[in-house]
Amino acid sequence: ISDLVDWLVVRHAPPIPHAPTMYIDIEGLNLCREGSISILTLLIDTGTPTRRVCLVDVHALGAQAFNTAGAKKKTLKDILQDVNIPKVFFFDVRNDSDALFAHFGVALEGVEDIQLMESATRKTTASRKTLNGLARCIGDSEFLLSSGQGLTSWKLVKEKGGRLFKAEHGGSYEVFNKRPIPKDIMDYCVADVQYLPELREKFWPGQASRWQDLIREEPKKRVAASQQPNYQPHGRNKALSPWSKE
Repeated sequence: ISDLVDWLVVRHAPPIPHAPTMYIDIEGLNLCREGSISILTLLIDTGTPTRRVCLVDVHALGAQAFNTAGAKKKTLKDILQDVNIPKVFFFDVRNDSDALFAHFGVALEGVEDIQLMESATRKTTASRKTLNGLARCIGDSEFLLSSGQGLTSWKLVKEKGGRLFKAEHGGSYEVFNKRPIPKDIMDYCVADVQYLPELREKFWPGQASRWQDLIREEPKKRVAASQQPNYQPHGRNKALSPWSKE
């Protein structure tokens, strides 16, 4: 953890890069304040073809995952709370934020949410009413089809991992706490983040626009809402977009 934190601190030293470096997804048992965090998956994109994916074992490390300082006296908690270090989260940051804040006192800052970006690219108010998940957003995207792995292989990885924890397949979320982490679960975690940089590039609004302002502000509202005592982590309203007709 200390080596990882030191690397991230150096990477985000001034001048800060224009594109985000950190893409994050979190898995856990009933991921919210009422559950627990098992694995934090972090994709580090430095703008080169070689990307680094780290699985932080929060189940084993507990608070040490967030409070272990590197040589530069910074922790992962410090980085997650730094408004000047952009963090792109995997499709709806609210429950991730809820769990981080409730269990480890991490108050996220600098968050981007690809789910909101994708919603903003749609052409009409009616089409923006509901939010999409990862698979729907990837669809038949050209970057995925030309990547060599292809949509079919990506779906297979997601399905194999999903069968281990989805109840309809006889699985259980307890598999995220099994150690050593099963290979199919590791592959599943990687698949959740591996195309987030391409999705962000695809969905981020071009040029300066009102949508850019909204997409920057709405994640702040999502994080703030997730930290309130009355936050409800589950419900049909989570599938609705936050945009007004105006």
